Amino acid sequence: MAEALRRSESPGLGELLAALYDTPAMRAKQAIQRPARSFPGQVLEGDARYALPGDDTAAIRCGDHYQLLAIEGMLPAFVESAPWFAGWSAVMANVSDIAAMGGRPSAVVNAYWHHDERQAGELLRGIREACQAYGLLLAGGHTHHGTDANAALAVAITGIAHRLLSTLHVAPGQVLAMAVDLDGCWHPGVPYWKAFEQRSGERLRSQLDVLPRLAEGGLLSAAKDISNAGLLGTLLMLLEPTGCGATLELDALPRPEDGDLLRWLQAFPSYGFLLTLPEHVWGDVQTAFALEGLACARIGRIDATACLRVEQGGESMQFWNLANRPFTGFTQSSTASEDF
Repeated sequence: MAEALRRSESPGLGELLAALYDTPAMRAKQAIQRPARSFPGQVLEGDARYALPGDDTAAIRCGDHYQLLAIEGMLPAFVESAPWFAGWSAVMANVSDIAAMGGRPSAVVNAYWHHDERQAGELLRGIREACQAYGLLLAGGHTHHGTDANAALAVAITGIAHRLLSTLHVAPGQVLAMAVDLDGCWHPGVPYWKAFEQRSGERLRSQLDVLPRLAEGGLLSAAKDISNAGLLGTLLMLLEPTGCGATLELDALPRPEDGDLLRWLQAFPSYGFLLTLPEHVWGDVQTAFALEGLACARIGRIDATACLRVEQGGESMQFWNLANRPFTGFTQSSTASEDF
């Protein structure tokens, strides 16, 4: 069905949502419900809640700041077929997760297995070059070379946030916005939007730093790095921890001039974030991204319905009801502290 829609110039909203509802990426996120059930069901209070799953990183209060911790695993087929790109992507995905929490990254460690020394060298080269671009310390890790080893890679990261962004801060009435770097291109054969090539490390770091600067200024409430589940899947993960809902306006999305909507809604951009924020600071937030050459548009509003509704061209349809159908299964019934 998705392939048929790519050939259609203007699929209706119902067709579009049907094509996005049951993709492999959406099913992969729902599979997280199994490990989610293994977490104890206690309700934690205060800052302890930020260490639980549901955000892009764990956040542990350490004095006047939060220590951030995250990990990314790369698909084995990706590691095998594109080792340099897999190494770079593992670092890039991690630094985006840190930024989504209002933080700045500090160091990474890796664990990899490989049967081919040349490809393993390319894997490490991608990791090292990304660390150099993003200003990170590569602190080592775990290595296994051997003819018996299947190609595999995971990279973990640490960072620091002084004022935290969290999905626990999502609340009804907030503006829903999308920030993305449109100055890029599609990676062949996959819905990956690349906006990092031929960029200086200084520019990459400056663009990421918009989020912690806005967080420290109290201008953002929450953020989520747009992942391989695409915009709708990422939005569900943004909403699920608090049980909020949202209305998403497809006509308001910032998008490439030559990109069809179905592909864009499944895109995993190298720089792309969903944001929630108070209405009165919207102009300042949009300006902050524009000064870095980034598109930022308000694309909807958060509400208390637990439903994700999608609007396009005067049509409105419900895409998901979190009250009846969990997405990842990570929810927290209590609300976050006001001191964020």
